[in-house]
Amino acid sequence: MTSFVDEFVTLNADAMSLKLYSTTAQDVERALLQPTGNLSSLMALLSPAAMAYLEPMAQQAAALTRQRFGANLGLFLPLYVSNLCANECDYCGFSMSNKVKRKTLSQDELNQEMAIIKQRGFDSVLLVSGEHETKVGIDYFAAILPQVKAKFSHVAMEVQPLETVHYQRLAKLGLDSVMVYQETYRPHTYAQHHTRGKKQDFNYRLATADRIAKAGIDKIGLGVLLGLDDWRLDALFMGHHLQYLEQTYWRTRYSISLPRLRPCTGGITPKVELSDAGLVQLICAFRLFNPQVEISLSTRELASLRDNLWALGITHLSAGSSTQPGGYLNPSTQLDQFEISDDRSVEQVVYRLKQLGFNPLWKDWEMAWINQ
Repeated sequence: MTSFVDEFVTLNADAMSLKLYSTTAQDVERALLQPTGNLSSLMALLSPAAMAYLEPMAQQAAALTRQRFGANLGLFLPLYVSNLCANECDYCGFSMSNKVKRKTLSQDELNQEMAIIKQRGFDSVLLVSGEHETKVGIDYFAAILPQVKAKFSHVAMEVQPLETVHYQRLAKLGLDSVMVYQETYRPHTYAQHHTRGKKQDFNYRLATADRIAKAGIDKIGLGVLLGLDDWRLDALFMGHHLQYLEQTYWRTRYSISLPRLRPCTGGITPKVELSDAGLVQLICAFRLFNPQVEISLSTRELASLRDNLWALGITHLSAGSSTQPGGYLNPSTQLDQFEISDDRSVEQVVYRLKQLGFNPLWKDWEMAWINQ
């Protein structure tokens, strides 16, 4: 079965990095004239040279976003169903060696969490779990998905990579989208941070988006954990991945997420620090490269920064998030996957969105809309 792995092995990271860091101001100016769908332009817009062009990049990105998405910003909430994990990942609070209390939601507990989320107005939910395929695997997901789909119009998942047949099973039960983050596209760095468990298999994870697309899932989310390696190069690899997927599986929708490494139990410090200005550059570069891709922003970022980023290319955001199983009914921090920075309530975020002229959307889409 062919996958992005076959294309990835043809990409020379050293050559890409050399070109990325030798980009000139003239290259950036040319990229600003023809950024859409052009990987060379994406490289220029991600380069250090482009930092001097943040203002025109931001203006173009904001205009493209409003042209394609209007003033709409979709709201979703992560629903953590388990923090059991069979992997050793040194940047994650769920890592198997961390001495944290482990919990998997029962169906009753799941119902209690969903009731709180619905009460807050959300109609789009992201199911999240640690990666433990024996105790929290396909049978668990298949058991809870109908229960969740009965409550929410849009259900996404961010769990361990699965086989195509498993994604097909979940699609029949109502799964709408799957988020799978490569963490880093540098195999050597990947191996340093994933030292135990099935997540050690770099290529299996890299081919996951192909399996999701082949299963007919409507939307696929890509992402890297910014800070594990050179964020500029990781982002460029993700651009290649995104373009490959759109050209190969053109019926599928795509989203990207740009999370920065955050503190957690047993966590590490970033190898390459990503500044706020760098995050602005990333968002604008991807919006100019791909006007239709959805870009989500989590509560990892400070409230003041999130308020300023929304206009530059963001289409979806979480608000009032908990990163622990059972965290909406019983808030605490001992089960958290990572620390959040924007701790405003849903009501406060919605109020601020409206103040800034945005239209908060609670529903992502209806299956009936695409069947007409």
